[in-house]
Amino acid sequence: MVILNPKGTIAADERDMILMAVGLMLIVVIPVFFMTFFFAYKYRATNEKAKYTPDWAHSTILEIVWWGIPCAIIIVLGTITWTSSHRLDPYKPLESKVKPITIQVIALDWKWLFIYPEENIATVNFIQFPDHVPINFKITADAPMNSFMIPQLGGQIYAMAGMQTKLHLLATEMGDYNGMSVSFSGPGFSGMKFIARVSSDADYHNWLNSVRASKESLTMGSYNKLAKPSEDNKVQYYGSVQNNLYNDVMMKFMMPMGEMNGMKNMKDMNGMKNMGESGDMNHMHHESM
Repeated sequence: MVILNPKGTIAADERDMILMAVGLMLIVVIPVFFMTFFFAYKYRATNEKAKYTPDWAHSTILEIVWWGIPCAIIIVLGTITWTSSHRLDPYKPLESKVKPITIQVIALDWKWLFIYPEENIATVNFIQFPDHVPINFKITADAPMNSFMIPQLGGQIYAMAGMQTKLHLLATEMGDYNGMSVSFSGPGFSGMKFIARVSSDADYHNWLNSVRASKESLTMGSYNKLAKPSEDNKVQYYGSVQNNLYNDVMMKFMMPMGEMNGMKNMKDMNGMKNMGESGDMNHMHHESM
């Protein structure tokens, strides 16, 4: 039901498209149900006044109605789908005179990590931004494939390891909106939720200052601890973030398998070489004794 109560421009357009599609389909559905009960009643066995025409087989007018109306509805639905698919493309930036806010999203087991690269802060399972300001989400995963969604602000978009997807949203009303994972990703899936708080610009900047006051720093070391599987994580703030952490997380999956095997073989060879050198030194040490 929250999808039918949108609080953002994208969600409102998606709601209108859903209602329009349902309305067009009801043009066929309602008459079918009506005629089903009407014919069952009129041509019941006890109605001796019903006209009986066993040789009747064709009506051009009825055939035009049976096929013409559904075809017209399909054409209209196809046109709506085509235009809305381009107009509501999640990768398409929203037109606005206000500078957008970029939020980097990493789907983990089983929590959401949000990085504000321009503010150099990070949060877990909580985001905040002002109303009527475009939000540019850049989304990836460091866990099984997932799907990111804030139903009252817009549709879902996949989060995949080693890849980046995008989602552009704009909230029109202040409030707290539920965000969630909408693709099953393991035992902690049901608790993989977050709050998206839409506030005034002043409250947003006050919140930024409160996050910056956190003594926690998101380095690669602390990130690796955070990335370990855990369930029902509480909100957590990081007052600073290691440079390019989001890109480093995403790019670690980009190394070709051949190079990874090559690096592993090099490490194995270096290990054997070091063991050999160590053995030679021990042999020389025993001979000198």
